[in-house]
Amino acid sequence: MYDLTGKVALVTGAGSGIGKASAIKLAEAGAVVVVMSRTAEEVEATAREIEAKGGHAQAKTADTSDENAMQELVDGIIRDHKRLDIVVANAGINGVWAPIEGLKPDEWDKTIRVNLRGTYLTIHHTVPHLEAAGGGSIIVMSSINGTRTFTTPGASAYSVTKAGQLALVKQLALELGERRIRINAICPGAIESEISDNTQQRGKEETEVPVEFPEGDIPLTGGKSGKAEDIADAVLFLASDASRHITGTPIWIDGGQSLLR
Repeated sequence: MYDLTGKVALVTGAGSGIGKASAIKLAEAGAVVVVMSRTAEEVEATAREIEAKGGHAQAKTADTSDENAMQELVDGIIRDHKRLDIVVANAGINGVWAPIEGLKPDEWDKTIRVNLRGTYLTIHHTVPHLEAAGGGSIIVMSSINGTRTFTTPGASAYSVTKAGQLALVKQLALELGERRIRINAICPGAIESEISDNTQQRGKEETEVPVEFPEGDIPLTGGKSGKAEDIADAVLFLASDASRHITGTPIWIDGGQSLLR
């Protein structure tokens, strides 16, 4: 249904979860996919899985919050593949969730650095090459947190980064439109993903506001979390020409979860 033959895509945070599922989906549609993560073992496994299925992938390691590393990454993509058409800015962390007076400045700074600075640097370094290719698509992975819901205990830094990503998407939709570059955001709800394994949470009882949900707080699935593939399908749509007239738009993928909060 979606043909990305001849396109080159970059997916950050592609070692697991949403990033990995998105990279596989783009490769199945014919794109050459550069899969990037801070963890070589994970991202190399993603690339091998894509190749085993007959796709084309290249594994790279970098820290999205490191300016020089991102410059070298993008320079390498252009050197190896001569073009760049699709960017999935997926790399991010949950960070520390804690009461604001207990959230340490370095914990706040790390979440901001990875989620916001990392997204900025990914876009900053790739936009010139998307323009050189005649246009392209940027997909930013935001969240229902900070865009529709604000009830996750202690998630102030995380919510700020996700709200900031969505504001950036809307701002850049106008700035990049004349260059035929589309930029949109996906805002997942609860998804079966490894990111929750890296969450540090303190003082939940101090910040949690009791909310009584209907039975099953994800109406569409009776409370069951979504899957990474649910997000990957939307990534493929936004990467393809099927979404050619869509820009500056958030897509909430949560089975109705955020509408209850």
